[in-house]
Amino acid sequence: MIITAIDLFAFAALLGIFLSVFMLKNKETPKAITFIHGPVAAIGLILLIIYSFQYRPAPIASLTLFIIAAIGGAAISVLDITGKFIPKWLVLLHGSLALAGFIFLVAFAL
Repeated sequence: MIITAIDLFAFAALLGIFLSVFMLKNKETPKAITFIHGPVAAIGLILLIIYSFQYRPAPIASLTLFIIAAIGGAAISVLDITGKFIPKWLVLLHGSLALAGFIFLVAFAL
């Protein structure tokens, strides 16, 4: 289960990098990629939450970082879909938190 979560987060990260390039260049994001990135990351997060309830020790640090990143990602999605300004710092913070969560998760799984 944790390996599947890692795989999903890795795929979501690739999509997120692609999307962040558009956002940082103030270009319109491909909505199909946006609608894939969020659910893929959400499924990874759900698997990580389930894993954390079933096994001890749980990867609490990565889980916390991913939850905070998900809140930021939801805010970015709402701003993007409604066509409002997306602060670049929010895009960078979202990606940084997710990357840190991913690093902690991979380190935990090793």
